[in-house]
Amino acid sequence: MYPKIGIRPIIDGRRGGVRESLEEKTMGMARAAARLIEGALRYGDGRPAQCVIAPTCIGGCAEAAAAAELFSRENVTATLSVTPCWCYGSETMDMDPLTLKAVWGFNGTERPGAVYLAAAMSAHAQRGLPAFAIYGREVQSADCDDIPADVAEKILRFARCALAAGQMKGKSYVNIGGVAMGIMGSYCDAQMLQEYFGMRAEWVDMTELLRRIHLGIYDPAEYEKALAWTKSNCREGFDKNPADKRHSREQKDAEWAFVVKMTLCCRDMILGNPRLAEMGYGEEALGHNGIAGGFQGQRAWTDWLPNGDFTEAILNSSFDWNGVRRPLALATENDGLNGICLLLGQLLTGGASVFADVRTYWSPESVERAAGWRPEGRAAAGLIHLINSGAAALDATGRQKDPSGAPVMKPWWEVSEADAAACLEATQWCPADLGYFRGGGYSSRFSTAAELPVTLIRLNLAEGMGPVLQLAEGYTLQLPAEVEKTLWERTDATWPTTWFAPRLSDGPFADVYSVMSNWGANHGVFAYGHIGRDLITLASMLRIPVSLHNIPEEQLMRPHCFGAFGTKDPEGADFAACRQYGPLYGTCRGRG
Repeated sequence: MYPKIGIRPIIDGRRGGVRESLEEKTMGMARAAARLIEGALRYGDGRPAQCVIAPTCIGGCAEAAAAAELFSRENVTATLSVTPCWCYGSETMDMDPLTLKAVWGFNGTERPGAVYLAAAMSAHAQRGLPAFAIYGREVQSADCDDIPADVAEKILRFARCALAAGQMKGKSYVNIGGVAMGIMGSYCDAQMLQEYFGMRAEWVDMTELLRRIHLGIYDPAEYEKALAWTKSNCREGFDKNPADKRHSREQKDAEWAFVVKMTLCCRDMILGNPRLAEMGYGEEALGHNGIAGGFQGQRAWTDWLPNGDFTEAILNSSFDWNGVRRPLALATENDGLNGICLLLGQLLTGGASVFADVRTYWSPESVERAAGWRPEGRAAAGLIHLINSGAAALDATGRQKDPSGAPVMKPWWEVSEADAAACLEATQWCPADLGYFRGGGYSSRFSTAAELPVTLIRLNLAEGMGPVLQLAEGYTLQLPAEVEKTLWERTDATWPTTWFAPRLSDGPFADVYSVMSNWGANHGVFAYGHIGRDLITLASMLRIPVSLHNIPEEQLMRPHCFGAFGTKDPEGADFAACRQYGPLYGTCRGRG
């Protein structure tokens, strides 16, 4: 069942004239909010978001309880209470500790909706139930049924983030293998997933993947279709290995067949596949109820078997041999902290997220010294090289186009077959560097060929504090061809590459070097668009503080009670509030 937004029309309970005069206006606000949410937002699978409106207006605790009972049956993950008037705050508030909460108080002078909003925020703070306050900047007349633009933006941000949280709850992160090369992000913290995201951690040994490949536990018809598609659409790139070390044509063809089977099997292990039950593999058909996962690969696998680059790149993309479809977040090197970031980006944008090393800071002086060109435009203050062996979603080629022909990364349900073809045409699949990957395989090679607005994201774990989010809004860059070639080849020209410049402001965003210096790990994820404000709102819902961001203070939207921890230092208040309230699904209050 989909997670839903529950709409709670709150009313002055005094009958005999007061309540009756407000019924139509109050229920009208509820219906308008539901229309707004359902018309603008979608679930990760592309279907429209769903709302549930309480059966009656809520004037007291009995009607509040009836609404709560309905919402529990309908899998309501968040509630939006709406009112145009004074009501009885503690008698009408949502008391469920596990639903995310917001209150929209109508800004009108005829009735004190703003007074109720303030009283309700006070009640939520005293009860330890964080809630978002939504209040329009401009005064409206009582008979106005329009939702002002600033109110609509806040309602949609709340609902978008709440639905993202709801879609993660009860699902699994599937670790295929274990820890890769001592990378701390691939030490899966099951307690963190449970308490902060409501998710289950699952582990599947890589021998299970090998078993499925060798025993043919995959749909043979789909395999033939996938292999034919791969041969037709995935053109092989140059082989960088010394001539005497290169794999033979026969070996390379066998590796293509192997990585296609890997892709089918990894997908089935995470999501399940009813076709396997028809083949007599009922247990395998169920999958692991996954919404995301990671593949260890290095080195236990890649020292003797083809690497996971093709599998990771294709599953993270918004298309494959079956056409356009929802991306599946699969983290390379089983970096689950980055895998969660892939998932957050997908859920908030509807499109593919892109996994990369946050590899190198290039100062303008370093670029000029290495390539004879002084960066300009968005690159004038320097740039960060985002590159890793070919696990990046092909959507990051920058070849998708909007109706005006401008480059974009689209929600997957808007991606056309022409978009998919353009991304594939821009990608080569180079034989793997056998120094890194002794078992061979193929790495995707492309360059992001557009200036796209993106947000770089990373989730880190800090002992005694729990998860901490970092983000940086900025733009991908296009460099002159010869400059790009020179810089790219200093790392590995067989890997996908993106040049990134964060938007600068002050503090750690005073210069590009400081952003790189303050980044918390070797990996990051970028998602299309400037979605930092959504990420901060979602993090506050889950009680995850944000340690690094370049979002203007006026754009921040956190629960109203966070302000009780200080208003002059929003970042410090965020940390204090998250510590006090503890993880959303936590077994105890606070942490550390």
